[in-house]
Amino acid sequence: MTAFARHEEQTELGTLNWEIRSVNHRYLEVAFRLEESFRPMEMAMRKLISDTLSRGKVEVSLRYKAPEQQQDKLEINETLAQNVIDQYQLLANRAENDAPLDLMKVLQWQGVIQSQSLDQDALNALLMQSLEKAVADLVASRKREGASLQTMIEQRCQQINDIAEQVRQRMPEILQTHRQKLQDRIAELQINLESERLEQEMVLLAQKSDVAEELDRLQSHVNEVNSVLQRDEPIGRRLDFLMQELNREANTLGSKSIDTDTTRYSVDLKVLIEQMREQIQNIE
Repeated sequence: MTAFARHEEQTELGTLNWEIRSVNHRYLEVAFRLEESFRPMEMAMRKLISDTLSRGKVEVSLRYKAPEQQQDKLEINETLAQNVIDQYQLLANRAENDAPLDLMKVLQWQGVIQSQSLDQDALNALLMQSLEKAVADLVASRKREGASLQTMIEQRCQQINDIAEQVRQRMPEILQTHRQKLQDRIAELQINLESERLEQEMVLLAQKSDVAEELDRLQSHVNEVNSVLQRDEPIGRRLDFLMQELNREANTLGSKSIDTDTTRYSVDLKVLIEQMREQIQNIE
C-alpha cells in the first residue's frame, strides 16, 4: 500500500527523525538509510517491520542529531584519519598527481569525526521505541488510503452488477430483434423457409449468444470481491486474482455479443475492471 509517515522524537539523548515510505510490491522489501553507529540494530528493526507489514517496498530513513552539549566538542578518530591520508597519498603517487589533499574532506569521511560517547544501550532502546511509533503512523496512513480504495472498488463493483443486470434484462429483446431481422431478410430475398427451420436457427442463435453463465459468474466474482474487502488480513493477491476472473468473463461476454449494446457493455466492464486492477496493485 502506498503510504508515508514521519515521526520525530526529541529527548535528552538527541533527536531521532524517521521517514518511512511504502509502495506496493509483491513481497516485503525493506531498505534502510542509517548512520553507521545504528547499523548493528538493523536486524532488530527489520524484524519489527516484518512483524507488522507483509507486503510492500519500504524505504526507512533515520536522521539523528546529537544533544547540543555533545556538539560543542569534536573528537577525531586519528587512526582512521591517518589511514585516509595515507591511502590518498598512495593513490596520488601512483597517478602522479601532486594536487594538495583537502583536509576538510578528510574530516567529512564517515567515522573520522566522533561525537562524545552516549549511553548506546539507552539510545538503541529509544531508537526501537520511536521506530515502532513511526511504523504505527505508517499503518494508520495505509488504513486511511485503504478505506478510500475500498470505497472506490465497491462503487465499481456496483456498476459491474448494474451492467450485468442490464444485459440480462435485454437478452430477450436482443433475440427478438434478431428474429425480426432474420425474417425481414428472408422476406427480402423471397426465400421460402419453413417455420420449423426458422425456429431451429433461432435456437442455435440463442445458444450461441447465451451469456447467462457468464453473467452469473461475473456477479459471483463481484460478491467475492466485496466479501474479501471485509477481511482483516492481506488481500491484495486475492483481489488481483479476482480481477483476472472478472476480465475473463467480460471478454467472453464480448466474444458472444450479437448486438452493439452488448459489445459496449463488455467494453464498459473491462474499463471498470482495469480501473480496479490498477488500484489493487497498491493494496497489501
